[in-house]
Amino acid sequence: MRLARTMSAVAAGAALTLALTACGGEGAGSGSGDGAAGNGDEEVKVGVAMPTQTYERWIQDGNNVKEGLEGLGYTVDLQFANDDIPTQTQQIDAMITAGVDALIVASIDGTALTSQLDAAAAANIPVIAYDRLIRDSENVDFYTTFDNYAVGVAQANALLRGLGVLDADGNETDEKGPFNIELFAGSPDDNNSHFFFNGAMDTLKPYMDSGVVSVPSKQTEFDQVATLRWELETAQSRMEDLLTSTYSGGEELDGVLAPADVLSRGIINALQGAGMGPTLEEGLPVVTGQDAEIANIKLINDGVQSSTIFKDTRLLAEQAVKATESFVNGEEPEANDTETYDNGVKVVPSYLLEVQTVFAEDIAPVLIDAGYYTAEEVESGQTAD
Repeated sequence: MRLARTMSAVAAGAALTLALTACGGEGAGSGSGDGAAGNGDEEVKVGVAMPTQTYERWIQDGNNVKEGLEGLGYTVDLQFANDDIPTQTQQIDAMITAGVDALIVASIDGTALTSQLDAAAAANIPVIAYDRLIRDSENVDFYTTFDNYAVGVAQANALLRGLGVLDADGNETDEKGPFNIELFAGSPDDNNSHFFFNGAMDTLKPYMDSGVVSVPSKQTEFDQVATLRWELETAQSRMEDLLTSTYSGGEELDGVLAPADVLSRGIINALQGAGMGPTLEEGLPVVTGQDAEIANIKLINDGVQSSTIFKDTRLLAEQAVKATESFVNGEEPEANDTETYDNGVKVVPSYLLEVQTVFAEDIAPVLIDAGYYTAEEVESGQTAD
């Protein structure tokens, strides 16, 4: 089974005794380790709340975290909420009532869990925000994620490279355009969406100011380009509307900044439906992405999608497991960022992971050689498990 293969390093790494540095967290579960933390032979129960099973990556995240925790001998309650906020709040309420020793939460809406986190704090249950920052609460003890601003920078640079403005080393070429692009952002209730967009726009702005790239629709503000709940259908519909409203007079669209693979697929559906492509060589605009979902890796391999950002969620799961083990042992997890992620009430101690940009030539060295996908999975666009 593929998940068992990819999580072997997680379970092994998380089982080691860690020499951890203090990160200054003051929420539930920090400090002396009294209360919920497991001791000795006592059973340790961990609640893992994931947003949805609609997208491949969240299934992998949930199962990877579960297997890593079970590798430590913990009992795990893994729940998926189908992108429904009341469902997720009820699931977390039930975990708290059941007396879990720690919570790992990838929130649907980062502002909707205040009462649940208050209840967790009252029960001395540490809360680890997983990939998505939980906002407006002092009771977020730790945050495991990727460098989300860097994701946006990488997406913008990938778009510029796809257009020919940058070469493979990230250096500027002699290409001055002008190129017409359109912008998409993630869900407004996902804190990461803002980091992605800000990183991308800070990178693109000099090229927009110089006229190398332009946005004919004039939709350049986050609120204008956000995609609620990261829905494929919403992205496809907006792209169709943009093609009708802005490009029906023969204007050429050269590229689209798409912040996630699920949106990329919707955008590509709209572009191909309008008669563009079907491949990059045949005139399909450059489309970026994120998450390295297997369906999109096939699109990149087939010359349809230009690039994606690979976030190795095996490593993210490993960090969540390590943080949980630290809290259970009455320690504080190691943080490598204690300044960036202000949730509106406190700066949450965080562990940030690096990301990699994947073009067609990177599929083998970055994904296949690392055991994330097999060549057969890339060819079929489906995972074997």
